[in-house]
Amino acid sequence: MGAGKSSVGRVLARRLNWLFEDLDDLIEQREGRSIAEIFSDSGEPAFRAAEQGALQQLLGALSSKPGRVVSLGGGAFAQAKNAALLKRHKVDVVFLDAPVEVLWERCCRQASEMGPDRPLLRSVNHFRDLYKKRREHYNKAALTIQTEGREFEEIAAEIAELLKLKKLNLRAEMGEVE
Repeated sequence: MGAGKSSVGRVLARRLNWLFEDLDDLIEQREGRSIAEIFSDSGEPAFRAAEQGALQQLLGALSSKPGRVVSLGGGAFAQAKNAALLKRHKVDVVFLDAPVEVLWERCCRQASEMGPDRPLLRSVNHFRDLYKKRREHYNKAALTIQTEGREFEEIAAEIAELLKLKKLNLRAEMGEVE
């Protein structure tokens, strides 16, 4: 939480002419309610089941139409079944990292600007514990990028370069002649 997954993902997708997908948005569309409502009404296990279903749907779409940047929720990659799905589909996972205090500050700032819709944003101690538990999973990502003090564009450029991602010519992809 607070690493900049959605913001960096949008910039990277725009830079590459790829589509951007946010797994949390897909979950909300599929479930017809917000992430916070799923957590409060049905609990975290129900959310994780919905998350896995949405991820399977998204990965199915990737196999037929590549050229997508996907932002996973903070806990998605920490779930063994999700990590296995991503590995099976040969998805390059990027871990956007920053010191836990910086992540906490970003989340608190976002909550004050946009409303407290992060169900796992309870206290700094809970946040720190959650980060420590998830970090061992995050460290299995194909690439780790430090985000503290950096602009989204700079981070996106580094990801594109390190993963050797190519910009798509959408007109050519759609069968149009230049």
